[in-house]
Amino acid sequence: MSLAVKIINRQGGGADAEWDISEIVEGLSWKTSRIGKAGSVSFNLIKGSPFQASHFTYNNGDIVRVRVDDTNVFHGYIFSIDEGRDEAVQITAYDQIRYLMNTDTYVFTGVTATEVLRRIAKDFNLKLGDVADTRHKIQLSEDGQKLLDIICKAITLTYENTGRDYCLYDDFGALCLREVTDTGLDLTVGDGQLMYDYEVKRSIDSDTYNQIKLYKDNKETGKREIYLAKDSVNIKRWGLLQLYQSVDEKKNAAQIQELLNNLSLMKNRETKSLKVSALGDIRVRAGIRVRIVISEYGVDQALIVDECTHDFDGAAHTMTLDLRVV
Repeated sequence: MSLAVKIINRQGGGADAEWDISEIVEGLSWKTSRIGKAGSVSFNLIKGSPFQASHFTYNNGDIVRVRVDDTNVFHGYIFSIDEGRDEAVQITAYDQIRYLMNTDTYVFTGVTATEVLRRIAKDFNLKLGDVADTRHKIQLSEDGQKLLDIICKAITLTYENTGRDYCLYDDFGALCLREVTDTGLDLTVGDGQLMYDYEVKRSIDSDTYNQIKLYKDNKETGKREIYLAKDSVNIKRWGLLQLYQSVDEKKNAAQIQELLNNLSLMKNRETKSLKVSALGDIRVRAGIRVRIVISEYGVDQALIVDECTHDFDGAAHTMTLDLRVV
C-alpha cells in the first residue's frame, strides 16, 4: 500500500506551491458520514524532519490531497492547525461539504432535491460531479438555516414520499448525489473476512415512533385536518412515541395517506446499528452498501454504511464502519 499526501499552498494572487508530505505524515485518519457532516482528514505532521524542505509552509485554507495507490481518496481544505513546542503538528482538513455549513434563506416551490443542490452549489461556487435526478417535486421554505440541513431536508422529503434514499458526498473535490441502491460494493466483511471486532445495538431512543400524526391547515375551511396512524401493540410494548409534523397544503387526502403509510413503515420499529472493525478496503465510504456476515446474530445482508473511518499507521490500514440495519 502506498499512501501519498500533498499540501498545496493557496497564495491568492501568487503561484500555488505544491508539497509532497508523505514522508513526514503520521497517523492519518479519513472519515466520511452519510448525512449531516463533511468528510475529513486528520494527521500529524512531524516538524524538523530531514525530509522537510526549508521553505515548506502550511496554512488554513491550503488544499490537502490524499491518494492510496492509484485511488483518489480525499481533496479538501485545512481548517485547523494545532501545534506547540512538540515536533508533532496536528492538521485537520474538510472536503467541500464543510462549506455547506454556511447559513442562508431559501424558498423553493415545485423543485426536486437535485435542483436544490444545484442552486445552492451555484450560489456558493461549489463544484459538482455526478448528480442523480431525484425526480420528486417538493416545497421548502428555510429561513437562516445551514445549507447542508436544507439539502438534507430535501433528500429526506424525497425519501419519505417515494422510498428512494439518496446520499450526498464529496468525490475528490466534486459534490455528488447518488441513489443508495446504486452504491453497492462486491465486498464481504464478517466472519473470517477482514472483520476482527463488532458491536450490536438495538434502540427505540432515536427515530422510532409508534404513533404518527400529520396535519394540514385547510385555508378554505379555516380548520386543521389531522391524519393519524398508530400501532396499539407497540404502544403497549414501548409506551407512546409520537411523531407530529405538517404536510404540504397542496397534498390531497390520498397523498397524505400514502405518506402516512410510508412513515409508519419506516419509523414504527426498533433502530438497529452495528459497528464493525476490520482490515481496510479504500473503496468503502459512508453511503455505500457492504455485505456483512455475522453468524452469531444471524446477519447476512448488504447494509448501508452510515459512518466510516479509515486509519493509516505505517503499513497498517484498518477501518471502522457504523452501519444501519434495515
